[in-house]
Amino acid sequence: MTLAAGVPPRDRLEQAGVAGLLIFAGALQFSIAVADIFLALTLICWGLFVFIHDERIEVPRLFWPLVVYATLTLVSAAFSPDPRTSFIDSKQLVLFLIVPMVYQFGRGARATTVLKVVITVGAISAALGIVQYGLLNYNTLGQRPQGALGHYMTYSGLLLLVIGAGIAHLLFGSRDRAWTAMVMPALFVALVLTFTRSAWVGAVAATMLLLAMKDVRLVPIVPVAVVLVFAVAPSRLTDRFHSMFDPNDPTNRDRIAMMREGRSMIATHPLTGVGPNMVQRLYAAYRDPLAVERVNPHLHNVPIQIAAERGLPALLAWLWFVAVTLLDLARLHRHARFRWLTASALAGMVGMLAAGLFEYNFGDSEFLMLLLVLITLPFAGERTDLP
Repeated sequence: MTLAAGVPPRDRLEQAGVAGLLIFAGALQFSIAVADIFLALTLICWGLFVFIHDERIEVPRLFWPLVVYATLTLVSAAFSPDPRTSFIDSKQLVLFLIVPMVYQFGRGARATTVLKVVITVGAISAALGIVQYGLLNYNTLGQRPQGALGHYMTYSGLLLLVIGAGIAHLLFGSRDRAWTAMVMPALFVALVLTFTRSAWVGAVAATMLLLAMKDVRLVPIVPVAVVLVFAVAPSRLTDRFHSMFDPNDPTNRDRIAMMREGRSMIATHPLTGVGPNMVQRLYAAYRDPLAVERVNPHLHNVPIQIAAERGLPALLAWLWFVAVTLLDLARLHRHARFRWLTASALAGMVGMLAAGLFEYNFGDSEFLMLLLVLITLPFAGERTDLP
């Protein structure tokens, strides 16, 4: 998007912000460094736009629980055994500004453009993961497909969100669905090849929600498809699938132990938690006798991690955010201009919640950034006050 000479400053900032948002949303699945740069530039555009034109900051309701959650996180950091480390870790809270930024620059039909960019880049990322598995021997638990990202958990989490957006486009979109239909198989295959069970669970939950929203009679398609996929999948993948139901699987046992460790942390520090980024440091003091790993960076469960790390008040604020987001999206879906945007956001939230029972995905910066984009776009799409 070019910023033509002679264009009023308001419009130039608007154009720069829209361009920055599109690049940021696309770069998320390939380079966190590039995404961070364009996020910072777009946030600067948003701040200048608001300041120069004395704009009233408008946000969807879901932003205010996040503000409370951020405040309680900072309180937790202040009471941490190492406040400096906890405050540094709390820099992730700045990502919540994505909500007002997207609400400003993703208005109207632009919202659909942003999400189409996300799906297209997701397809390219999925193809890269398939190549890694098939040609580069990223085909074991020790070396899994990760796309252009630094970790397979982040990669699978982003694929989960893109799959929800793609299915929502197919079921509730009204135009330009051919490309989405073409890339969906690659997205599903790439996700399966990551060996990431939590993301599998999230994708199944998101898909079932979307099918139920369209026609509840479509829901049985999901279990049938899962059975067929793993009936023909390589033994490494079928073994990984079966391990989900094995109580003796070491990772399953360790997750149960982490739930008990989290409960102990919460009982000891119910109001402020042990502090942001303190779970790993204090893990040995709370380690369950039946734990498998000597130490873990987090507790692999979003609600337990938040309560243990930041306290029960922060957990309540997060649950408030979840409830407000789901309720407002469900209400908006009935009369939305772009119903596939609301469906995509609902799928993202449900996928996050389902996968988050087994993985701390809300604490993954790349995952959180894309989730915040997805859940804000439906509300931005309803705005018609384009300059």
